[in-house]
Amino acid sequence: QVTLVESGGGSVQSGESLTLSCKTAAYSYNQYCMAWFRQTPGKDREGGAALNSDGTPLYADSVKGRFTISQGSAENTVNLQMTSLTPDDTAIYYCAADHCPVRSLEAWTFGIWGQGTQVTVSS
Repeated sequence: QVTLVESGGGSVQSGESLTLSCKTAAYSYNQYCMAWFRQTPGKDREGGAALNSDGTPLYADSVKGRFTISQGSAENTVNLQMTSLTPDDTAIYYCAADHCPVRSLEAWTFGIWGQGTQVTVSS
């Protein structure tokens, strides 16, 4: 049984930055890879970024150049640094994990999910 907990969400103005963090009790880059998704009401969960076991990131086109996924100082932590935020980035952000490697940013390929953290960007 694996538990993921997100933190760092909040309300910011357009153009500002925010960093999210995900902590798990059962994370190992040899067994699990981590990713970030986001979702707005009535829409499908959208892939944001993922981190493979070799440290190679995978980004959705919507966040390329603005978001950075990285391993935290602790092995069981992964971060999502978000910059140049716009109202289109407003969503609940979810941390996800599954067996490596990550081949695509498709929500259905991930079996372990956190509860999400709200990010609201005002114009």
